[in-house]
Amino acid sequence: MLQNIALSFQGLWSHKLRSFLTMLGIIIGIASIITIVSTIKGTSEQIKENLIGAGNNVVTVRLTQDGNPLELSYMPLPGGVRPADEEVRAAVDQLPDVRESSLYRVRPYAGNIFWKNNAFSGDLYGVDLHYFPVNGYQVRLGRGFTERDFSEYRKAAILDARAASRLFEGENPLGMILEIQSEPYTVVGVVEKENKNAPAIETMQDYYLYADTSAGCVFVPEHAWNVLFRYDEPQMLAVRAEKTDDMARAGRDAADLLNKKLVSGGAVQYEAVNLLERASELEALAGSANTQLIWIAGISLLVGGIGVMNIMMVSVTERTREIGLKKALGARRTRILWQFLTEAAVLTSLGGIMGVAGGIGLAKMLSHVMSIPTAVSIPACLVAVAFSTVIGLFFGLVPAVKASKLNPIDALRRE
Repeated sequence: MLQNIALSFQGLWSHKLRSFLTMLGIIIGIASIITIVSTIKGTSEQIKENLIGAGNNVVTVRLTQDGNPLELSYMPLPGGVRPADEEVRAAVDQLPDVRESSLYRVRPYAGNIFWKNNAFSGDLYGVDLHYFPVNGYQVRLGRGFTERDFSEYRKAAILDARAASRLFEGENPLGMILEIQSEPYTVVGVVEKENKNAPAIETMQDYYLYADTSAGCVFVPEHAWNVLFRYDEPQMLAVRAEKTDDMARAGRDAADLLNKKLVSGGAVQYEAVNLLERASELEALAGSANTQLIWIAGISLLVGGIGVMNIMMVSVTERTREIGLKKALGARRTRILWQFLTEAAVLTSLGGIMGVAGGIGLAKMLSHVMSIPTAVSIPACLVAVAFSTVIGLFFGLVPAVKASKLNPIDALRRE
């Protein structure tokens, strides 16, 4: 076997350009597949990272009706559901696997928020003192909410970095007066998520748009909700688990505790958002689309395999006298067969290795130039090289069999 491999390298080196052109189809096919697989894996890891809070381990518990999220921005208040209080939140904190929790309300695309002539169409949150630490926000400018903001019922507002940029266009927002639902609120701070290396992916739309069109968020103290909207709206709950593996259990336990506080159960229940299930759905969506691309890239492998068969047929024709001489000296058919199969396998294996290197380089370039998340899969690289070897064995079989069946007398007569 080692002798056959050495002879294969000698043959390839003596026809360097022809060998490279033969490998080109294999190189392109393997490089395409490695690039696509790297993109799939990078996207999947980013989906999981963002959905599970990139280390924040936060799971959301929300009201549902008949299994569907209850949209309080336009739906009537459900009967038998009272707002939770600090005692309930403290009870959630005592649950196993829960580090800290926060009660909050939200109006997506709230509207009726202005600074001078600039309108804001992002999300409005009514939060408690625990919201920012639970959800991994850090103060970048000014301050966060204080106990006095709540005890003195101050009309204070905090923006995230995107909302500050959209509303104030580079001006210092501190001390500015926002008009929210015709009520004046003073901006006291700007916050930002601790993890800013990747866009937040929370919905199917976020997955496609990477949240680039989001206008940001405005936060007000929870007591302000009673003035801006309805007094007795129930809250959502953000639960920060001790570990990522504890998220599902922590969210389920918190939902069970809140459901015990419902005056009447029935169709309206608290449910924890199953982030891992949502991640799987998004991964399946990405995988189904990219599987088609892999099949398309596989066509170039088929073309490359046909090229290998063609060049090996040419090689058999060129070396007919050599084959006849070996058979005349006693070489068996299997020896001739394995010599040409080895040469085909070495040819495609080299193409596979070069394709893997090219695919990794292309994936890194796409990640750098287009900010596409990528992650190299070592098993995929090994499988790609092994598959390229199989292609060589498969498409090199016909030429190898032809060479092994040559009659030594006829082969020696061939000019």
